[in-house]
Amino acid sequence: MAVLDTTRTASHSGLFGGLFKLFGTVAAWNDARVTRKALSQLSDRELDDIGLVRGDIDRITF
Repeated sequence: MAVLDTTRTASHSGLFGGLFKLFGTVAAWNDARVTRKALSQLSDRELDDIGLVRGDIDRITF
């Protein structure tokens, strides 16, 4: 006699999938916003110490 074992993964579709994706998008946007704010508060010398210039801030946070 054979035993059949089936594993099902949770599907991220439908209403919950849409909410899950929306939450991820909002979280990513907020992370970028916080990073952009923190980098904008650094002086040009501090940015240079970490290898950035002020023009890099928007490029790396999007």
